[in-house]
Amino acid sequence: MPASMSFTEDREDRNATLETRLSHFPAQRIEIAPQRAIGYREAGRANLDGTLPLVLLHGIGSGAASWVQQLEALGTTRSVFAWDAPGYGESTCVSSPSPQADEYARALREWLDALHIERCVLLGHSLGAIVAGSFAASHGNRIAGLLLLSPAAGYGAASEEVRASKRDSRLAMLAELGPQGLADRRSANMLSRHAHEASREWVRWNMMRIVPHGYAQATHLLANADLATDVAKFDGRIAVAVGAEDTITPPASCERIAQAARTRLQIIPCAGHAGYIERGAAYTALIEAFCRMSDGQRSKA
Repeated sequence: MPASMSFTEDREDRNATLETRLSHFPAQRIEIAPQRAIGYREAGRANLDGTLPLVLLHGIGSGAASWVQQLEALGTTRSVFAWDAPGYGESTCVSSPSPQADEYARALREWLDALHIERCVLLGHSLGAIVAGSFAASHGNRIAGLLLLSPAAGYGAASEEVRASKRDSRLAMLAELGPQGLADRRSANMLSRHAHEASREWVRWNMMRIVPHGYAQATHLLANADLATDVAKFDGRIAVAVGAEDTITPPASCERIAQAARTRLQIIPCAGHAGYIERGAAYTALIEAFCRMSDGQRSKA
């Protein structure tokens, strides 16, 4: 970096570059019910021949924009849709102040219906894996393949004391820091020590844009959910992967989800929790290979 360029200027330049890339996949919004809508980004709508749509669900501190690398790379061969979960971006919140996973799964079903997506490959990252697992448990016939990256297990099977502690500590941090402070405090935890500064800034950029009420509802979802129980109900194609240096949902935690799903855990070296951001090429290759294996399930219901 030139001596004349400050760290702030360098940060702004990196974010401007990423926002320029993101501009090729503008934010959209679709009504799923009266006074209810989902915001999303998409790529490759024309790429439908012989391939299934890929649907991407982000984690608790993120949004549809975090998938820009996957939209760029995978949208060249298939249609790709990344939602803003209920309460994120332009998406309407779910109605319950302390929602269960099936409320988000219902919103996902309504969104897919509105987009006329009858069957897809479904990918959930972190908290998005909880939503994906709930949808798979209740609408398995609509999923040709379920891919869970660094899945959050949820605390639904824990004691009420543990659930309340996990929930309330996160809510207190949100109330104290707000979105920007939360991004400053927690975004670095999302990545490994190998991550480039551009990846760190992109994680922070996404986290700064969370909507407090939606994030609070997602915090309750995390406390209420039990992903292992849901994935055990799904008998279709499933894969689970985690970064070797993920400290938020570490490999030992993800191994329990893989066991419940009756599959082998894949561990990606030199990657943290948001591995699909810091190791975009490796994760995109993993996703692409999984999608290709699932394409043969296109018409099986």
